Amino acid sequence: MAFGLGIILIVLFALVASSVRIMREYERGVVFQLGRFWAVKGPGLMLLIPVIQQMVKVDLRTIVLDVPTQDVISRDNVSVKVNAVVYFRVVEPDKAIIQVANFFEATSQLAQTTLRAVLGKHELDDMLAERERLNLDIQQVLDAQTDAWGIKVSNVEIKHVDLDESMVRAIARQAEAERERRAKVIHAEGELQASEKLMQAAHVLARQNGAMQLRYMQTLSNIAGDKTTTIVFPLPIELLTGMAELADRETRRAD
Repeated sequence: MAFGLGIILIVLFALVASSVRIMREYERGVVFQLGRFWAVKGPGLMLLIPVIQQMVKVDLRTIVLDVPTQDVISRDNVSVKVNAVVYFRVVEPDKAIIQVANFFEATSQLAQTTLRAVLGKHELDDMLAERERLNLDIQQVLDAQTDAWGIKVSNVEIKHVDLDESMVRAIARQAEAERERRAKVIHAEGELQASEKLMQAAHVLARQNGAMQLRYMQTLSNIAGDKTTTIVFPLPIELLTGMAELADRETRRAD
């Protein structure tokens, strides 16, 4: 009799222990009663009716999902390997348990297909230079599709975009050609500005009769200071004419 009573007490204690649940602050319990959804409980202490009620625990913390490397063909037919990381969390535990069999695996597979689909609509230059915009596009598509599962995708970050060696060399040649083009444009703009300034200087010198002669004299003075043994400098006819007229006036005064 005492042995049977002990067994009954042990069974009752086991049932009571199995009915007690303690949920942490970041956990929720999806409770089913006779197979039907009943309520979402937690955090804190929970009491379940043995056999009648069952509970599935759900973690509400942000989950970091590493998306495996995907082969993506861009819109300009360039094959690249891209991987990313997705940050998501469960905001509606009942949907995460009822609407999808395994929300983590479902989100992982959806992230892979979405990554290929979104990046395939863009060219290679966009993948390399517009990552923030592409991250936002992928995040919005994922968030819209996982909303029915009670999941919120908060952020998506593209980690690496790997190219073939041939494509890397082609991009390097393209960048070098672009730098040469800019250098030539800058040089041409400098030549244009210099020619405009020279033209302005020529107009200023042309306004005064003796301005050009003074400029020649100044240039001769500058050359004379250099260590040059022979100087060949063309003189304009106007300068020689002016000097001849000056010499004639001096001769007449002497007479």
